Amino acid sequence: MADDAPAPRKLDTTVPHPARIYDYWLGGKDNFEADRKVAEAVINVSPGVVEGVRDNRAFLGRAVRFLAEQGIDQFLDIGTGIPTQGNTHEVAQAVNPAARIVYVDNDPIVMNHARALLRGTREGRTAYVEADLREPDSILKHPDTLATLDFGRPIAVVIVGTLMFIRDEEDPFGIVRRYTDASVPGSYLAISHVTGDFAPESLEAFAAAYNTGPVPLTLRTGAEISRFFDGFELVEPGLVAVGEWRSDPDEDPFLANRVHGGYGAVGRKL
Repeated sequence: MADDAPAPRKLDTTVPHPARIYDYWLGGKDNFEADRKVAEAVINVSPGVVEGVRDNRAFLGRAVRFLAEQGIDQFLDIGTGIPTQGNTHEVAQAVNPAARIVYVDNDPIVMNHARALLRGTREGRTAYVEADLREPDSILKHPDTLATLDFGRPIAVVIVGTLMFIRDEEDPFGIVRRYTDASVPGSYLAISHVTGDFAPESLEAFAAAYNTGPVPLTLRTGAEISRFFDGFELVEPGLVAVGEWRSDPDEDPFLANRVHGGYGAVGRKL
């Protein structure tokens, strides 16, 4: 069953992991010395990274809220990250308590926390799949995915802050296409992705420091990131800095002065 908690796997805390580095930047406590070492190295050369990850998290909330308001009640959230405030099911089920969410991550500590903390409404359903984005069949055909999502109806595929960890030679565009091909017209795709377009020097330093760890990231241009949305119509305002996607400048008067490090967009399948 989706809500059963299997025995936790042994964790290798000596190897940094993107989800735990991200947790550290967000002020979380579910990280280890190896994660903090990489996180601090990045902060030293790119001080705006903490603000950037918070903008990215806020983008997730705005995107999910928008999708739920369009009537989407099924979400496949790949690259879940360690739970914090404003998780996908919380945002979606605040709009529609019957919304159904599948969380996916490849880090055992993420999934242990997800199973313990990410409990949805009685009307909806929340499932957790420990799998790798690079292996679509292991996610799309997983029994808990199939028990939770109806791929005969529109769904939202949410891949926020994850695709930069897929190298070009691993064909990230083909991987995403496997997920979008499984969805029907009227489905949505929400993506955020690190870029060097806005601040090349700062982001190149960010990438160089981050890539001292075992999970390198790839900066991509806006033109490259747009390719993920082939076959989709971007909703307004299109592909923009994550902090600017349907944000309220009155709530964040310092937004215009940000060092933007990522793009965000939501598209509707034609």
